[in-house]
Amino acid sequence: MNTEKLLEKALNFEFLTADEGLFLFKNASTAQLMHVGHQLRMIQKPDNLVTWIIDRNLNTTNVCIANCKFCNFFRRPGHEESYITDIETYKVKIEETFRYGGEQLLLQGGHHPDLGLSYYVDLFKELKRLYPTLKLHALGPPEIAHIAKLDKLSHTEVLSALKEAGLDSLPGAGAEILNDRVRRLISKGKCSGREWLDVMRAAHQLHLTTSATMMFGHVETLEERFEHLVWLREVQSEKPADAKGFLAFIPWPFQDDGTLLRRIRNVRNTVTGDEYLRMIALSRIMLPNVKNIQASWLTVGKQVGQLCLQAGANDFGSIMIEENVVSAAGAPHRFTASGIQEAIREAGFTPQLRNQQYEFRALPEHLEDQVISY
Repeated sequence: MNTEKLLEKALNFEFLTADEGLFLFKNASTAQLMHVGHQLRMIQKPDNLVTWIIDRNLNTTNVCIANCKFCNFFRRPGHEESYITDIETYKVKIEETFRYGGEQLLLQGGHHPDLGLSYYVDLFKELKRLYPTLKLHALGPPEIAHIAKLDKLSHTEVLSALKEAGLDSLPGAGAEILNDRVRRLISKGKCSGREWLDVMRAAHQLHLTTSATMMFGHVETLEERFEHLVWLREVQSEKPADAKGFLAFIPWPFQDDGTLLRRIRNVRNTVTGDEYLRMIALSRIMLPNVKNIQASWLTVGKQVGQLCLQAGANDFGSIMIEENVVSAAGAPHRFTASGIQEAIREAGFTPQLRNQQYEFRALPEHLEDQVISY
């Protein structure tokens, strides 16, 4: 294999194999990868805009039986700190989100053993009845698979019912690394990698827009990272021609603070800023059929996040009025509405507020700086 030829292949929007992606990771310079990643971004998104969104990550419940070894957020059934969010709490937090200019909930939770499809259908219907303009970017493939198992239904049946009840889009949560060797080590209670991909296939058939993620830098091999990217690309290639499928890909490094992976297996996050930049660029290179690549400033910080905008990323994600899961594992970074826009300008780009469908929104007339409220 030859670095120059592979980068030329990438610039022609040809699909690279996992082995070819790995070869570039090991042999291409960071400058080369960033240059090609940025060129591809400017072909796919030929403007100087970097998008961002105002939303809130709210959790339906912290009760979970998946026992992921990287999660400090969950509580086992019956734990004194366990909860299911009540409707009054939703009302307070949704109305606060609206005041801050947001229009969406990223609504997720644990694998609660007693919360089946009827619970989520009733919840979504009630939230949409109370707030008809609210957008629900909710659950994720592991939760869909969990609900399907509880109620003995297919993924399509669960997704169809949730879509009818008000689900607007499906996050790419719970992907971690899709190889089952890794999943057995870090998230044995979650769905398999194949099932995660199958849920997304079903969502795309129903014309639900989705996103895809990768949490890396723990027990996976480099080969497994690129296998993950190829599998995502294959699912995107299979979507109906008139479906959007994966709107975005978001990679982020494992956050290790206080996790079982660190305490028991001594697995630490060793991903450097340079390595993250290389993975952003290679995400753009390996996923030519996914238009938006998001830099995870929450986990890598402002400066590395800004450099990602020169390496293939075109989106800066959310200011996240509330986020409880990744933060519980040590992600220390925060942005306000003015701060995220200033960071984008400092990097040489123009900030553009968007919605979950990556459609542009005008800035709310009275845009306040959000207060993180945990």
